[in-house]
Amino acid sequence: MGFDFLADGGADFEHAITVTGFGKFHFSLLAVSGLIYMNTAIGITILSFVLPAASCDLEMDSTAKGYLTAAPMLGMVIGSYIWGCLADTKGRKVVLITTLLMDGIVGVISSFVQYYWVFLVFRFFNGFAITGAMGICFPYLGEFQPTKYREKILCWMEMFWTVGVIVLPLIAWLIIPLNVTYESDTFYFKSWNLFVSICALPSLMIGLWLFAFPESPKFLLECGEYDKALDVLRYIYAQNTGNDPADYPVKSLREKPNAPERSPRKLKLHKRKELSQLMAEVWDMTKALCKPPYLRNTWITCVIQFGLTSSYYTLMVWFPELFTRFEEFELNYPGETTSVCIVSSLEDNSTSSDPYGCQEEIASSVYLHTVYIGLACIPGSIILPLFVHKLGAKFFLIASLLISGAVTIGFYFVINADQNLILSCIFEALTSLGISLLYCIIVDLFPTNLRVMAAALSLTMGRLGALIGNLVFGYLIDLACVVPIVLFAAFLFITGFLSFMLPKTGKETLE
Repeated sequence: MGFDFLADGGADFEHAITVTGFGKFHFSLLAVSGLIYMNTAIGITILSFVLPAASCDLEMDSTAKGYLTAAPMLGMVIGSYIWGCLADTKGRKVVLITTLLMDGIVGVISSFVQYYWVFLVFRFFNGFAITGAMGICFPYLGEFQPTKYREKILCWMEMFWTVGVIVLPLIAWLIIPLNVTYESDTFYFKSWNLFVSICALPSLMIGLWLFAFPESPKFLLECGEYDKALDVLRYIYAQNTGNDPADYPVKSLREKPNAPERSPRKLKLHKRKELSQLMAEVWDMTKALCKPPYLRNTWITCVIQFGLTSSYYTLMVWFPELFTRFEEFELNYPGETTSVCIVSSLEDNSTSSDPYGCQEEIASSVYLHTVYIGLACIPGSIILPLFVHKLGAKFFLIASLLISGAVTIGFYFVINADQNLILSCIFEALTSLGISLLYCIIVDLFPTNLRVMAAALSLTMGRLGALIGNLVFGYLIDLACVVPIVLFAAFLFITGFLSFMLPKTGKETLE
């Protein structure tokens, strides 16, 4: 490794990040990035338990529930690209902190609202904020890693998502059945409101913790801020080795040939001329993604995100609702078998006297089933980082998509709650794996100045798919549920075959 006295007077980034070592700093960074990803799992699927718990207070039928689950998805559609633009121009860290604090504050406030439409608006802003954190945490983490460790470290993020999926129903199980109630003539606060408030707190705590971490040195280098990038590398070196930062062997960094004269981070959004300059830069980056050599990878990742995300988020948000319906059916018709579609078509008849479920409680088995779904993800979360370097992220992505497509078709044929649970576990394990793998692949496919923008563009398409999926599912689940099942299965098969067109990743240094 040693000192760097290269002909051009500086070390390249790969060498510079490698000689910082790999240790305390990288594990701390994985922890905070993983917690961000875990927090997005909680933030995105929280409505799974709010739907049945708040149904009476907010007077929601299936269509209203569909609108409510679609609201954060609409926020994500709009927010993904905006946050991506800001992250690629103003910095990863500042946008991560902003989105997390916004999500936490909006989440806490939303727990006190009294009306369905007001709650729906707040959930829109939760989606708007949380999608920024979700789209940036993978590039932020990846840009601190040497090539040797990058793919493996990024794949460990799936474990944090799994923990989020397990923790959420446990929190719901602990809080929602408490029957905490405060009511007056104009205000109520019940256990589900408390649940919403508690789930918002991690965003605030993680956002504050992020102040202790540096900006991505790869991003600073891209912006032409070589001294700041070198300071960050010295800090990482000191954290990993315990040595003095001055002992860091790299004394200068190789300048990029097309580095901007002025860092885009210094452009002020409140100054009209500089805002115009920033918008022009964003437009240039967007155009770059939509023409060779990046066009092919852009449209492939966008289509895969659309198909995968629409299937995953729609079904995951609705699984507890389906478990509740199975539970009700088996209580009313002991010993009889049914299916997702049959139990859904019967739901209208059984609730004609109680359309908003005011006389119902969420059965303990619903929470337990959702915990099982999370536990089912653990094997994949461990296997992936251990074998990804040998088999490649592309292999795992194709396998997860094609098998989950077959599992989705299987939902039509289940005849009892146990079979529904088994398929739900397999579906969650495979599709959540696919989402994490796609983020890992995107980190490698695009250069630093376009990386978050590319992730944001694909996320926008994914959230658009989730938005459409939730609206379709909420409308059709009581009428013709075979249609969304066939539709989502087709999406997964198409994206699986499309994944064959992706290049292999994980072996090259980041651009």
